[in-house]
Amino acid sequence: MFNYLLKIEYDGTNYVGWQYQKNGDSVQEKVEKILSKILKSKIKIIGAGRTDKGVHALGQFANFNHKKKIENERKFLNSLNFFLNKKLISIVDIKKKNLKFHSRFSAKERVYTYYIVNRVGSLVLDKNKAWHVKKKLEINFLKKGAKLLEGTHDFSTFRSSSCYAKSAIKKLNSVKVFKKGEKIYITFKSQSFLQNQVRSMVGCLEKLSSKEWSYKKFSNIFKSKDRSKCASPAPACGLYLVDVKY
Repeated sequence: MFNYLLKIEYDGTNYVGWQYQKNGDSVQEKVEKILSKILKSKIKIIGAGRTDKGVHALGQFANFNHKKKIENERKFLNSLNFFLNKKLISIVDIKKKNLKFHSRFSAKERVYTYYIVNRVGSLVLDKNKAWHVKKKLEINFLKKGAKLLEGTHDFSTFRSSSCYAKSAIKKLNSVKVFKKGEKIYITFKSQSFLQNQVRSMVGCLEKLSSKEWSYKKFSNIFKSKDRSKCASPAPACGLYLVDVKY
């Protein structure tokens, strides 16, 4: 038996998310279908992160087991992408791993980046790829709020009501804000995240940086552990799973 790790990039706009769901197409379903077709065997893949509907990935990882060794990995990638590229999915890389490796449980850190375009004019090239915010955002306020989120905290305020995690206590290794012209990138690093946590945090950071909320209000809402006080989650289209560290 052989264990292979795939690095996957995809446009999540028209998918219900990474994971199988009854109400539409998932990325997992599309990749498994093509893998099974090419390898002539039923293949089940395990993803490192369960991205939601409309969320994109530059570095999703998934592993699968197969009874035979893949002799020509480059040719195998080309075959996969021949079918998957039409579905806006790309297998960027493949690596052989030991049988104990698990793409989800072996992960030491996950990296998500949220992309905002802060301008009045409508989006064309970045449509469905970023959150278009017309109100002027103060970058220093954004950085101050991001700094508060770093470290180990109870993130119940940012937790979806449908989240299955046993605990809302997580450690955010870092939250970095980078601005280039009208483009703002907020990068979050943690071993794991709660459902909707990143988008909920960005929704609150937008309130702070647009001066709709004071820093004190932002801080109090975070510390309240009360989901009902949270801002609406930022749109899924701006969120990217960038990398997973092993």
